[in-house]
Amino acid sequence: EDVIAGGDVASIIRYFPDNRTWEAVPRPEACKLFTPKRRVVGVSDDAVPFIRDQGMSVRRPGMVSIDDSVRAVDEVFIMAPDGTCIGVGRAKVDAGVARAMEKGSIVRTRRNIASQIVPGRASWDDAVRANARVLEEAEAEAVAFVRSVTERNPGLVANVSYSGGKDSLATLLVVKKAIGKIPMLFADTGLEFPETYENVRIVAEKYGLEVIRTDGNNTFWETFAKQGPPAVNARWCCRVCKLTPVLDLIRERWGECLSFIGQRRYESATRAQSDRVWRNRNVKVQLSAAPIHNWTAMHVWLYIWREEAPYNALYGHRLDRIGCFMCPSSDMALLHMIAGDYPDLWQGWTEKLVEWQQARGLPAAWVADGRWRIKEGRAEDNDTDSHY
Repeated sequence: EDVIAGGDVASIIRYFPDNRTWEAVPRPEACKLFTPKRRVVGVSDDAVPFIRDQGMSVRRPGMVSIDDSVRAVDEVFIMAPDGTCIGVGRAKVDAGVARAMEKGSIVRTRRNIASQIVPGRASWDDAVRANARVLEEAEAEAVAFVRSVTERNPGLVANVSYSGGKDSLATLLVVKKAIGKIPMLFADTGLEFPETYENVRIVAEKYGLEVIRTDGNNTFWETFAKQGPPAVNARWCCRVCKLTPVLDLIRERWGECLSFIGQRRYESATRAQSDRVWRNRNVKVQLSAAPIHNWTAMHVWLYIWREEAPYNALYGHRLDRIGCFMCPSSDMALLHMIAGDYPDLWQGWTEKLVEWQQARGLPAAWVADGRWRIKEGRAEDNDTDSHY
């Protein structure tokens, strides 16, 4: 994950599943935003141009000081005598070893890149104001799209497909401005986070909208017992828990309908190639349309903040995507975080995985290392078919 500040990437953070730890990998630009106090390696004036301009490693005797906390493989800041950061890199030895060395390499320096960071303070309100014209133009285009699609399909009852995520919320706001109040279509899989159910309720009450809810009943667990857990490349869960119930509901209630969906082309390479208006091959009685197809995630967030809309509380709890709590498309960092934050939900899921693993003689790592998320011998599913 990138950490962006002042208009540029100041650092990245990465996750190590084996020991469940995070590591920050700073760039020299980070020093424009703060003065490092730990993991600092000081170098002499003579060494500065070689490190700063040529990207050479920190060596003895060019190193003149090193923080006691530095251990081999730690990310460190390389500081000149005047206190400026001239580079970042990875320590090759512990601090004690470095001090005892008379010559040799101490830090492997990463290539320096000219910084584009603009130091200063700004709020998200400032960002909304600065992008006012961009948001107005994006909204106007999306509103016009909604009206055009609706006018071209006068015989279809319209609804907004609502998942509790930011994209479906932005879509709902656009559609409401374009054609007024229409129902929210919520596919209740029975596997949602508590915060998602709460968000559906809050949004419906705030905007006075009817919630039309599908019920997956016990179909997920019945299918699990036959096929095992869903995987990134075998997402039967979307068909069983979302698409089929939505298909049945549409047939029973309307026969056919028009659904506005929060799909964006920047979400994935597959969705970048998707049409803006389409029919899901699994739900052919539903004509789908994506008003915010051309929006970035930044468009979405700035628009939600501008509208002061009630977004899902999960976004404030470190989740960046909203769906079923055990979605196999989630990375291991997210799944480990969910296991810690929702122990009851995760314990029940783990018990089911262990039952499947033991019954088939699979290694314990199949559960512990998240191997259940990938089914061997299968190509990855087309993620455009998972939207309803």
